[in-house]
Amino acid sequence: MAMLQFISSGIEQVAVPSTIHCDHLIEAQTGGKDDLARAKDINKEVYDFLATASAKYGVGFWKPGSGIIHQIVLENYAFPGLLLIGTDSHTPNGGGLGGLCIGVGGADAVDVMAGLPWELKCPKVIGVKLTGEMSGWTSAKDVILKVAGLLTVKGGTGAIMEYHGPGTESISCTGMGTICNMGAEIGATTSIFPFNERMRRYLNATNRKEIGDAAAHYREQLLTPDQGCQYDQLIEIDLNKLEPLINGPYTPDLMTRVSDLGETAKKNGWPLEIKVGLIGSCTNSSYEDMERSASIAQQALDHGIKAKSSFTITPGSEQVRATITRDGQAQTLSAIGGMVLANACGPCIGQWNRKDVKKGEKNTIVTSYNRNFTGRNDANPGTHCFVTSPEIVTALVLGGRLDFNPLKDSLTGSKGEKFQLQAPNGKEVPPKGYDPGEDTYQEPPKQPEKRRAVSVHVDAASNRLQLLSPFARWDKKDLVDLPVLIKIKGKCTTDHISAAGPWLKYRGHLDNISNNMFIGAINAENGEANKLKNRLTGEYQPVPDVARQYKAKGIGWVAVGDDNYGEGSSREHAALEPRHLGGRAIIVKSFARIHGMQRRTGSCVVARLDSPLSELVSNWGIVLQFQRQI
Repeated sequence: MAMLQFISSGIEQVAVPSTIHCDHLIEAQTGGKDDLARAKDINKEVYDFLATASAKYGVGFWKPGSGIIHQIVLENYAFPGLLLIGTDSHTPNGGGLGGLCIGVGGADAVDVMAGLPWELKCPKVIGVKLTGEMSGWTSAKDVILKVAGLLTVKGGTGAIMEYHGPGTESISCTGMGTICNMGAEIGATTSIFPFNERMRRYLNATNRKEIGDAAAHYREQLLTPDQGCQYDQLIEIDLNKLEPLINGPYTPDLMTRVSDLGETAKKNGWPLEIKVGLIGSCTNSSYEDMERSASIAQQALDHGIKAKSSFTITPGSEQVRATITRDGQAQTLSAIGGMVLANACGPCIGQWNRKDVKKGEKNTIVTSYNRNFTGRNDANPGTHCFVTSPEIVTALVLGGRLDFNPLKDSLTGSKGEKFQLQAPNGKEVPPKGYDPGEDTYQEPPKQPEKRRAVSVHVDAASNRLQLLSPFARWDKKDLVDLPVLIKIKGKCTTDHISAAGPWLKYRGHLDNISNNMFIGAINAENGEANKLKNRLTGEYQPVPDVARQYKAKGIGWVAVGDDNYGEGSSREHAALEPRHLGGRAIIVKSFARIHGMQRRTGSCVVARLDSPLSELVSNWGIVLQFQRQI
């Protein structure tokens, strides 16, 4: 969508270094090799468009199978002191290398690509002081799970999270990336760590020694917190006392100690059997993550047992995949029953052809992902998804149940012997260096005449791609007597507004993807999803159908939400679809940062109201009048 917007600008070349990463369209089915080949075939039209558009406008292109954007950025582009924006909410992953990396919507990115200034409301700064040292089962993931539990999904909104203190020295560079990555789940603008030797070690391992040396030279002057600096809020975490945590289900801030998980699950009626464990994703797919997980798997193999649950492994990049294949971690994880998936987002973004449960069936999965909203991974509202570290996931699939405590409970070996899992271990960078694997990068032509010669084609009959047309200009008249299309009950993330999974294939076609608008949102009138009353006919119909009928009659409409509306992904379709289907205003208590910014860059009117929404919209026959000043 961002490239379609850039093309409409008429500019010949991007003004800043830019890259495209196509990591969202590879569906997990039978394994990495076959899934990638299938995706290349099914998505050929989209991939060809991205490859040619990249070449024509001077953009680097990472081909399908290259890996997830955030892992590639950490391996190739991030560095201490960098300011970078990316069209994904987990762009802050680059903070693990001391960069100020901020997730934005496509329209903001296009402004930057076109050479226009990028604006951001000056954020607050929340300090997180880390003391002590991580050891045993505790991992970097537990730091951000703890912070999410303390601050909730909206506690970081409008703020940069600055981690500091002596405890940062015990966390690897990729571990710091994990913490910064999942800062998106508390609404943070971004997260950052001070430069240290762990970052320098990673820069050396990824062939950027000169950058590490330069950063070390300016460390005290530029890349560490100033002495005596004041924070708007300060949190302190003693890593010596931090225990392994697991958050969920249905929200990434519902924190439980792993040692309490079984009791808590029974108390809440969560399904105890773990159907699937999934490790990897942009949050936890580093070499260290995979080696720590493999060290747990090896203990099971030593006693002749395998996973009791289904188990998948998603390498974050082609470089990680090639390296863990060379060094044996991939084989060890496969040996306990794991399936290595393609280097892509896969189940984390809902690209998962899951067949082991029926839709609506209550079940439990555990992942090392970052997000666990309703239906996020498999479009099943009955799936209870928990997020934790990859090594805890690996241990839990060996036990097969939520009430198995890997810190103290025993497993039974193939010969009947009882044994306890020992704490995981793993090196932060590979001793033999990284294996780059297959070269999957396409550099754009340097000569302007070669770029101009590249042809970019969008078929008018395509159901995957659609050139954009401007929304109608405001007619300078007040918005009067607008019906309420839907009043949304409870949490409304971008997944509720514009579902992912199979819908992602329409990301380049605004009209087609608009058929998923609000289909996951709960209608406060009847407590159901994707079923609301059509005020023209009196019938109950799917949300997009009603919106299209209103639009066809020239009737604008409004939607009403609650607090932190639009949390989660930076998916700009969630901002564009309501406007495309005739929406004129979104009325909520508060917006999540990225979504609120997207709505201000060419979508509906936004209105924040302090009064309870039940008082504002208590009658479903209500009409609202908006004056120009809103």
